[in-house]
Order: sequence, then C-alpha cells, then structure tokens
Amino acid sequence: MKKNPKVSVIMSEYNTPVEKLDLLSKFDIQQVFQQNEIDAVLHFAASKSVNESVKNPLKYYKNNISSMVNLLEVMKDFNVKKFIFSSSAAVYGSTAQQPISELVDTQAMNPYGQTKVIGEDFLNDLYISDNEWSIAVLRYFNPIGAHESGLLGEQPNGTPNNLMPLITQVASKKRRLLYVFGNDYNTIDGTGVRDYIHVVDLAKGHVSAVQKLFSTHGLHTYNLGTGEGYSVLEIINTFEKVNNVDIAYKIVDRRAGDPPICFANPTKAKEELGWSAERTLEDMCRDSWQWEKTLENIILPN
Repeated sequence: MKKNPKVSVIMSEYNTPVEKLDLLSKFDIQQVFQQNEIDAVLHFAASKSVNESVKNPLKYYKNNISSMVNLLEVMKDFNVKKFIFSSSAAVYGSTAQQPISELVDTQAMNPYGQTKVIGEDFLNDLYISDNEWSIAVLRYFNPIGAHESGLLGEQPNGTPNNLMPLITQVASKKRRLLYVFGNDYNTIDGTGVRDYIHVVDLAKGHVSAVQKLFSTHGLHTYNLGTGEGYSVLEIINTFEKVNNVDIAYKIVDRRAGDPPICFANPTKAKEELGWSAERTLEDMCRDSWQWEKTLENIILPN
C-alpha cells in the first residue's frame, strides 16, 4: 500500500523504522499498523506541562485523551493487546501519605494530571471489557538526567517546563536566571520536594514492564521512582557541587497546581518486575551537565 504522505519515515542507525505522525489522525495510525508487524505498544505521546495545562486545559484534554482513544481503537482492530501507558505521579495530587504507594486514591490537582487519571480509567474499563489485554500503567515520578555517554538526552523546544533543563541552561549561560517557584512549603527548606529518577533507570523499568506483559494478562500499575524526595534547592546545590558550576536563581511565587511533596513507594515494581532505580542524584546531575555540554558542540536536526 502506498504510504500516507503525512507519515514521515526515518531509518535509525540500527535500521529501525521511525514513523512521525499525529495520533489525532486515526487514519495515520492505521497506516502504521498495516505496514508493520506490531506485538506491543509503549505509549509516550502526550503534552506534559502542569503550568500550561492550567492555562490551556482544552489543549490537554484533546491531545492527551483523544489521541489515546484513537490508538487503542486501532490496536483493538489489529488485535494488538499489549500496552504500556506513560502515566504520572501527578495522578496522586497533594496527598498526606508519603511515600506514595499505588493504593493511594488518585486526586489530580491540574488538567495534566487529570488527563492521566482519565487515561488510567479508560484502560481499566478496557480490561474489564476484554481480559485478553495485558496492560502496564507506569506512574513516572520526575525523570531527569541523560545517557552517561553525553550523546543522548533532552532538547526542549522553547522554554523548558522541567527543572533540570532549566538548571543546565543557566549553567551554560543560555539562561540568566533560574526561577524557584515558592519557598514557603512545609518542606526541609520551603521549596517543593520531588522524587527524581534517572531517565536510564526509567527506560530499564519499561523493559521490565514489557517482559511482564509477555508473561501474563491483566492490568498492572507501578510507581517508577527512587523512593527518595529531594527539594529544588537540594537539586541546585548538588548540581553545583558535582559539576563545579554556579547556578543563579530567584525565589518567586508558587505555581498553580504544584503539590508541596511527592515521592514514591517503589516496592511493588521491585517485587513484581524485579526493577529498582540504581543511579544516584549525583549521577543525574553529572549526566545532565554532560549532555548540555554536548549540545553546545553539535547542531541537532529540527
């Protein structure tokens, strides 16, 4: 069948096809499934800025939910029933229970988190309707870092929404100042506390989840985090110490929709997937800076 001109295909260095398309187009998704032999789907595609979702909730509900429904419908049509969903710790909202286990009720504080709650509800209803599905819901905490080689990392478009790219851009003088949103939370130093996980550990968690899907049916939900909470100022101080650089920052008002504390109880993932995070906060800060320095010396494609 002739390829849809809206679906661009790139061959990676490992000769793996990469097809770029819009999941809001169900026809484009169908083309991919028709032209490839697919056994399982790992679904990462979503808008993910808490702040932007508060300002523009319609964008988030349309993009994050409608695209997922399209994808699941096509999977069902092609009898592909192994699915991994990128969820988020944002589903927990502001809960007094710390660390947070998967048994804590979901109570998202912002539209981004609510789209993840709705996505999880869809998957629960889907499994109830057809128990041949094998589904893993992975609730990410705060991924940071890059591959230790310095050759693979995050390149945000425009102003980053996450802490670490902002820190590295200040360190490299691309940005004059880091804004810290709030220092009046009930935390160790007044700044927000999060569970930061190295992106390589997160990737390995997905490998373990895929293996789980091929050994059993069911819907399984896992926290992917370290079980440690670090404040914004602790992240800044660790980055400065590990990389011997200064980070200029300014305290400003809190952001809407940000809970004060959020860190994981990752016991279930360790017991059922045999997975646990291995890299330290120092590793995350070091690898993030190595990637930023690599970006200074290469020109990446748009």
